[in-house]
Amino acid sequence: MKATGIVRRIDDLGRVVVPKEIRRTLRIREGDPLEIFTDRQGEVILKKYSPIGELNEFANEYASSLNETTGHITLITDRDNIISICGGSKKAYLNKRLSPELEKLIEGKEVYLTEGNTKPIRITIDEYSPEEYTSQVISPIVTQGDPIGSVILLTKESNEKMAELEVKLCETASRFLSKQMEQ
Repeated sequence: MKATGIVRRIDDLGRVVVPKEIRRTLRIREGDPLEIFTDRQGEVILKKYSPIGELNEFANEYASSLNETTGHITLITDRDNIISICGGSKKAYLNKRLSPELEKLIEGKEVYLTEGNTKPIRITIDEYSPEEYTSQVISPIVTQGDPIGSVILLTKESNEKMAELEVKLCETASRFLSKQMEQ
């Protein structure tokens, strides 16, 4: 564990403020849920909670089914990282941090399709050339009005373009995962 040198007191309601620098570094936003753990030495550990992460095995199966149906690279994300991939390089995507462009798109709660003048966006923060994607469909997963992740279909094949069918499949997947979160 890394010491920060920051000390905070617990107030009369039992609350403690997580310093702004730590929230910014760990990308914890107002309203984000945190999991609380304790260990045998009496330490309290706060971890950013990923509701989609709870469905990891289910998300993997769904990504696999979408990939088999469409033949496209299929990704499922939470708000920060890619949690499931099928049809592409696990090393290039799995557990990678999302690009700011993708985060903004998820926050906007709108389906994104590259067509006409719309250009592909970076999926991970490490990508430098989103132009390698010839087509993308991105559908945010929204639960109780809050965006919690996304379902993404990608292709790098020059002769393939996503259309209404892929948009509907992606929207259906994101709505289905959203319903699973509400149960």
